[in-house]
Amino acid sequence: MTSSSSLPQDAHDARSATENATESLTEGLRADALMEEDVAWSFEIDGERDGEQLDRSERAALRRVAGLSTELEDVTEVEYRQLRLERVVLVGVWTSGTVQDAENSLAELAALAETAGAQVLDAVFQRRDKPDPATYIGSGKALQLRDLVVETGADTVVCDGELSPGQLIHLEDVVKVKVVDRTALILDIFAQHAKSREGKAQVSLAQMQYMLPRLRGWGQSLSRQMGGGGTSGGGGMATRGPGETKIETDRRRIREKMAKMRREIAEMKTGRDLKRQERRRNKVPSVAIAGYTNAGKSSLLNRLTGAGVLVENALFATLDPTVRRAETPSGRVYTLADTVGFVRHLPHHLVEAFRSTMEEVGDSDLILHVVDGAHPVPEEQLAAVREVIREVGATDVPEIVVINKADAADPLVLQRLLRNEKHAIAVSARTGAGIDELLALIDSELPRPSVSVEALVPYTQGGLVSRVHAEGEVVSEEHTSEGTLIKARVNEELAAELAAFVPAVH
Repeated sequence: MTSSSSLPQDAHDARSATENATESLTEGLRADALMEEDVAWSFEIDGERDGEQLDRSERAALRRVAGLSTELEDVTEVEYRQLRLERVVLVGVWTSGTVQDAENSLAELAALAETAGAQVLDAVFQRRDKPDPATYIGSGKALQLRDLVVETGADTVVCDGELSPGQLIHLEDVVKVKVVDRTALILDIFAQHAKSREGKAQVSLAQMQYMLPRLRGWGQSLSRQMGGGGTSGGGGMATRGPGETKIETDRRRIREKMAKMRREIAEMKTGRDLKRQERRRNKVPSVAIAGYTNAGKSSLLNRLTGAGVLVENALFATLDPTVRRAETPSGRVYTLADTVGFVRHLPHHLVEAFRSTMEEVGDSDLILHVVDGAHPVPEEQLAAVREVIREVGATDVPEIVVINKADAADPLVLQRLLRNEKHAIAVSARTGAGIDELLALIDSELPRPSVSVEALVPYTQGGLVSRVHAEGEVVSEEHTSEGTLIKARVNEELAAELAAFVPAVH
């Protein structure tokens, strides 16, 4: 039962609630009226419409819809992002050779991954006749790989081979982390190590060649087409437009960039060709140091010339060719060129992009083929390098096989290499062992001047004597009252200049 004393209080509360609601409604109506007044005012000033303030008002009304942006959200986002390798699992397919060959291949992949800045957590390989066309290792093994990725906490899978765009997509869909193939890994290392303008341009060109067939995007965002400009027929509403998909636009832009990059590289190549022609004109013999990556080419160049080139225990530490002047023990001047290292299954894009750099090998008079004597299977390194030398058309150039790191090599491996390679020498660029013998061998192998001359050169023509020393081989030299009597072997051009000073026969 309700007490009579509480009724006035309830009535009071009800009246207060009604008054508050009425007051709120009045304030709301007043606010609406003010807003309408503001809008009306924005429409007309002195009877004219003020469009600018209306536009500003419309722009202020836009709100971002959360959760609809696809920017960098999906693992299959456009693939020309910078590779960021951190914690990786390696996976290979063993199709031929022995178990040891498969393990050596994965060990090299691990060295490549570490050079790129990754931490290798685990490595697995599968025995197959050939890689699976869908997922590289087969659907069942891909699921096992997914379990391994979860167990190790890896964020990237690196495959020991070049994967097709379809294989990359399918394997990524299964393992749910980023998948990188061997080619992309090598390109990433090259991008980190390129220092010169030409080196960077060559790496960019190779990356774009690799990326072009692998462009892909989130969902259908890169394949939505707008086409057909007519009002009748066609696809109807929202289909009239430029007639080119987003992915086609990206591909066209990349092709344009590649064409521009090729022109730039060709211009840089012209400068190097001019220097090479100058050396040829002066008949300076050239020696190119070629070899597997991390075989010790730069260390050997430093040991032979004191060049002070960067030496690092890393794959592809040298990308920019270095040319240095050197002298044989007999005093003959020659140039020594350090070139980019080769690797097994070097991506074709890189061979193409670095062809101008590798021309130093093809145009040389002698190749010092450096091989790592401490490597488990140095014969594989020799075969891989010779394959690239063949591709750049340098098969006719004489070759000396320099077995480096002899101080750390297995004596049996050294003996086997020296026995199998008819023109080989064992050295250690670190300790200097065998370097003197190598210099003597270079001296004997460099092309010899073809013309024998005897000339009595006046002392006023001292420059000619200097050229004989630099470009030819001096047999004997005698200082007389009339000038320098010199016997030497020189090139035809210099012989023609010395013909004017042939001594009279008494």
